[in-house]
Amino acid sequence: MSPEGVPQGPASPHVSGSPQELASPQGPGPFHHPDSASSSAGGSAFARLLDRQGISRTLAWGFLALMLFMVGDGIELSFLSNHLTELGFGGGRVALLFTTYGIVVAVAAWLAGALAESWGPRRVMLAGGIIWIVFEVVFLLLGVMPGNYPVMILAYSVRAVGYPFFAYGFLVWVTMETPDRVMGKAVGWYWFFNAMGLGVISGYFVAIVVEPWGALGTLWSSLVFVALATLMVAVLIRSRPGASRMSREQTVRGLVTSVTIMAERPKVALGGLLRIINTMSYYSFAVFLGVYMVGTVGFSQAQWSSIWGTMLFANVLANVISGYASDLCGRLNVIAWGGGFATAITVLGFYYVPQGLGANYPVVLVLGIVYGLALGMYVPLSAVVPLLAPQNKAAAVAVLNLGAGLSNFVGPAIAGLVPLMGVAPVVWVLAAIYLVGLFLTFLLREPGIEAPRIERKRTSAEGITSSGRAHAAGAEAIAAAGAGAPAEAKSALRQ
Repeated sequence: MSPEGVPQGPASPHVSGSPQELASPQGPGPFHHPDSASSSAGGSAFARLLDRQGISRTLAWGFLALMLFMVGDGIELSFLSNHLTELGFGGGRVALLFTTYGIVVAVAAWLAGALAESWGPRRVMLAGGIIWIVFEVVFLLLGVMPGNYPVMILAYSVRAVGYPFFAYGFLVWVTMETPDRVMGKAVGWYWFFNAMGLGVISGYFVAIVVEPWGALGTLWSSLVFVALATLMVAVLIRSRPGASRMSREQTVRGLVTSVTIMAERPKVALGGLLRIINTMSYYSFAVFLGVYMVGTVGFSQAQWSSIWGTMLFANVLANVISGYASDLCGRLNVIAWGGGFATAITVLGFYYVPQGLGANYPVVLVLGIVYGLALGMYVPLSAVVPLLAPQNKAAAVAVLNLGAGLSNFVGPAIAGLVPLMGVAPVVWVLAAIYLVGLFLTFLLREPGIEAPRIERKRTSAEGITSSGRAHAAGAEAIAAAGAGAPAEAKSALRQ
């Protein structure tokens, strides 16, 4: 999902070990992005087109590698739990496997941003790919096939490190390489390729091969996608010249900075909170909404699955649309109204529309599309939050990554209230949180977080307002001088 980049800032003067700080004095650091003039010089027309869309030519292959990795990581999503149940593992053991996985993902998502600043994003991505491949082999060969549960839970938990290292490591790289003027578009494309691999291509792939290959054969096929993605990062993508290996002390400082940044820049912590809110309802719905729609409303499983899948596809499109919309309408406006308000309304709609219309497939399908689009409107958070700490962008992205991981827990925790409260009160709880998030979004406002065109309009409007206030103050002063004031004093006031 979307949620989960940003513009440039000057090199950090105080965070030891930042890549900028260790750059070669002869040239720009590895994460220095060229200005628009230099980025256009000497490149092909296609490369310049990519640059204008926010896809740095340095990282162009990385977007494809990201999509392939997410295909491999997403292959198991639709059937692994069912397969393990068929092998004889009880629901409690399967739930523990996924719960442990989620805990590790949340921690690793935070580490990915911090380590990307200390080690460099390319090293973090390669580490993530290798960890995923090695422990997927262990998981399948020594865990699933012989039915060894302790090995399964150990291998699956360690493998969980691979996904955020690869995916969020690349997000940090995108935020460091992309100019501010196209940052909204860049993070939109990041989430487009992320969701296209995880939610769309992997789903269609499984639908085609799971019957002829079987569940186990399909799980083994995921290794091909992840290995190819890792190979692409190793061979086709390079950091800019000047990168240096970080010392252990510098790595630790990078990790500490990803925590202290929330105290030093409270708005970064607020951005992390909004990232939790972003996909909170998605993970909550995954627990109870399908049961409600099929068991209570009366949709068939095939109908609800198609609504859910269409929602995910709409979300993929929204990841790109929101990037362009944010550069036109303002990033905070898109997050607050397109994200917070629209998500609150559609969350309520999933309960009240079926209450009024029953299992009306076309209407609920449209509702699902709008909901998927609304979730994607939070994508500009990845452009805003690092701009709130321009000298520690990787640490700011680490906070966003932590928020994305914690959303995996908050959503199901809220869903756990359904047996106690019922569906209607829970959707109201979710909607209320999104509305609170709408207002919290505007607390992120400060100079420099919007696209340059939006910043110029805002500055111009503020200038006009200030001028009007000054003129009004002058008029009041003249009036206050009174009819009896000396003519010289009135003349001075007018001047």
